[in-house]
Amino acid sequence: MSIDLDRIRAAHERIRAYIKRTPVMTSSRLDEASGASLFFKCENFQKIGAFKARGATNAVFSLDDAIARRGVATHSSGNHGAAVARAARLRGIPAHVVMPSNSAKVKVRAVESYGAHILFCEPTEEAREAACADVVKKTGATLIHSFDNEDVMAGQGTAVMELLEDVPDLDLVICPVGGGGLLSGTAVAAKSMRPRIKVIAAEPENVDDAAQSFRAGRLIQTEKKLTIADGLRTNVGAPNFAIIQRYVDDIVIVSEEAIISAMRTIWETMKIIIEPSAAVPYAAIVERKIDVAGKRVGIILTGGNVDLNALPWT
Repeated sequence: MSIDLDRIRAAHERIRAYIKRTPVMTSSRLDEASGASLFFKCENFQKIGAFKARGATNAVFSLDDAIARRGVATHSSGNHGAAVARAARLRGIPAHVVMPSNSAKVKVRAVESYGAHILFCEPTEEAREAACADVVKKTGATLIHSFDNEDVMAGQGTAVMELLEDVPDLDLVICPVGGGGLLSGTAVAAKSMRPRIKVIAAEPENVDDAAQSFRAGRLIQTEKKLTIADGLRTNVGAPNFAIIQRYVDDIVIVSEEAIISAMRTIWETMKIIIEPSAAVPYAAIVERKIDVAGKRVGIILTGGNVDLNALPWT
């Protein structure tokens, strides 16, 4: 399994009519606090409110017509499910989304709004996979996995491709890591466009399987604890990890407290809404897990889907 810059560029051509080219924002106050020049790629302004629109749209529109007509299926705690549902509606095909019973209400409503058929399951990876496999078997739909899919990875890589077109002289790119779809696409695109750039991922310490795997040089599956960064609860995928080992420079972990603090700081300073998972890279800077002094740093703000009735600082 592999992706390259040509495949990421092809994905961008395929999806550009269906996604937003999101803005890159800066903050002199955050620059001063970090001692670096920070460039935030605002995927919180993306369609469905998250970068996931890129990969899902590329995967759905890559299917040939005969296969697409049977529909698509996925399992997701929210953003990827909404992205697949939206892409399916744009293509005029059915979508089936398996969601854990503890999914955030705002994310369930988003999936519903695009007309997908939702099936709820127990909030475990095993239950999600089993329920989704059952849907695929019964309907003939194609599984669009949230990260273990080359077309999804290539689509996610288009975010950093745009970032480096807008700000070509970055020294470092930071993005969060869960399953590794975004990190895989980001690392391939960034290193291909700017070979000397550093790519670093940030992960909540409560779900640190990617960091553990990176240190050990082999895939380690961990029992998932709770983290406020609900989009990053997944274990990193095997094909994703192979790409991460080849292209990524480091993976650092951050505390729950730092994630909440970073999220609040970005809300208050930049006047934009981001979800906890999106705050993880800036949390790594706040906790000084990454040396950014004097550097030009790209940060992917992955999404902005937040339950406003359950903000972490209230």
